[in-house]
Amino acid sequence: MNGKLVRDRVILEEAAIAELYSTSYYGRPRDGKLELTLTEAAYLLGRERISISLDKKPLNFKEFVKTASNLMEKFELKYIVYKDLRERGYYVQPSVTDFRLYPRGGHPGKTPAEYFVRVVSEREPLPLTDIMRHLETAKNVRKQIILAIVDEEGDITFYDAKKTDMEGKMREVKTNGIKEEAALLGDRVIIWDPELAHALHHGSFFGTLLHEKMLQLSLVESAYLLKKKVIKIVDGKSGKVLSFKKFAEKATRIEPIFDGKYRTYEGLRDKGQVVKTGFKFGSHFRTYEQIDSIEKLTHSKYLVHAIPGDHIFALQELSRAIRLAQSVRKRMIFAYTTDKKVQYVDIGRTKL
Repeated sequence: MNGKLVRDRVILEEAAIAELYSTSYYGRPRDGKLELTLTEAAYLLGRERISISLDKKPLNFKEFVKTASNLMEKFELKYIVYKDLRERGYYVQPSVTDFRLYPRGGHPGKTPAEYFVRVVSEREPLPLTDIMRHLETAKNVRKQIILAIVDEEGDITFYDAKKTDMEGKMREVKTNGIKEEAALLGDRVIIWDPELAHALHHGSFFGTLLHEKMLQLSLVESAYLLKKKVIKIVDGKSGKVLSFKKFAEKATRIEPIFDGKYRTYEGLRDKGQVVKTGFKFGSHFRTYEQIDSIEKLTHSKYLVHAIPGDHIFALQELSRAIRLAQSVRKRMIFAYTTDKKVQYVDIGRTKL
């Protein structure tokens, strides 16, 4: 069955519709002929289901791949992913991302596609804005996004990406009506009052008890409690009471990324999450949806890392963060601020 390479498509005669489309859903019928994308054509040529000619000259597989690589950006990567998905038994068709993928047991005309698949090289920088644009496209047509990352050896790792709201179940900061001064000492804040220290730590899991009479708070925890008017903060050097603005300025000098971390921390706390440092896991925070007792601490569900809205992922860095999160049974969340609102994107490895 011979096809002709015309621009970036391979065109086959009408008989191919019954043999290739009606049974296996390759290509698209158009004007009484079957039109294949370059990836579909390469797959079928490699399986010796079709032959392909250009200007009446037959092309072998090597010649076709070289030609297709000049016609389609990232052809080699897309072919690797297309071939993998087809050999897993999926029906795959082109889409506004790279491919749309049908659920097992489904096919075009029977069920809607379930996923949009975006193909990316491990060496390719991946802007957060690209991920969010694809998520928005998928959302508009009720699809999910899969990132197919192809490494230098041609192996594929699949990641699912989705927006999440990060709703928790702990809204109220429990202080038993106590309001006391706290002191900024170096890069942390100390609450001296034992009752407030106990209430904040045991009631809402703020800070670390150095002993039962003294609570140590991180900069983001301190800023949150200051903004909520739960505590007053006094500069340990000058003895002056600090406004939220002054405290934030000092915190930013201590930690240049304080603003992004604080926005993320505040957003998570306001949504009812209990937020603690994620330093041991290589991220900014770990979060708990609910804590009933400090003594019976539940498993934290998420690792959260604050990034700027214009962040560009290095894929090895992304892979490392996700692998670590999943090795400790957590989901990896990236938080960023847009229009003064914190947004959360959940990226994790998935199996197809």
